[in-house]
Amino acid sequence: MSFLAQSVRQVFRHTTQHVSLNGAMRALSISPALLQQNKPAPSTIDVSAIAKEHSKEIQSVCEKINQQVAKSEQGRLFAVVHLCGKQFKITPGDIILVEGYWPPTIGDDISLDKVLLAGARDFTLIGRPILEPGLVTVKATIIEKTLTHTKTHFKKKRRKQYMRINFQRSPNTMIRINSIELTRPVEHDAADAPPSLRLF
Repeated sequence: MSFLAQSVRQVFRHTTQHVSLNGAMRALSISPALLQQNKPAPSTIDVSAIAKEHSKEIQSVCEKINQQVAKSEQGRLFAVVHLCGKQFKITPGDIILVEGYWPPTIGDDISLDKVLLAGARDFTLIGRPILEPGLVTVKATIIEKTLTHTKTHFKKKRRKQYMRINFQRSPNTMIRINSIELTRPVEHDAADAPPSLRLF
């Protein structure tokens, strides 16, 4: 039996010494392509040329967006706003329901300032975390303030003569979105890029 085990060990030793793993590293590795090849990494990368190309591309995208907005060809705008601790995706004419107490009364015209994202058919402006103040204007009107349906809270302990019934109605506010507008052209300067503007 020991002779058989020794011969099996020798066979494994010989096979592992002669196996080449040159192609296995390329197939299984998730490292960048430069490291997978046997070529030396390039010593100089022209960062300024890449930055110029990037800024030209961004400038062309901004020009296309401004042309669409100037000609009113962008289609129906949408936005994602932060309101009372929640996020709502809205378009003009939508009605949203805000749960809980909120001070504005019926008929008040309000402006929603915390715009996280705004976009149309061909472009989207994404804020980090919100868009620049004054770039997108969202106007809304309070149309109704009501209470929710009655929620029943029933507690009972068996054989203890303990039973409690409580009823709860919480306030709600319904808001109609009147308009979503881009108030000024989208600008991008490569040197003074504001951290709150990202174009996709």
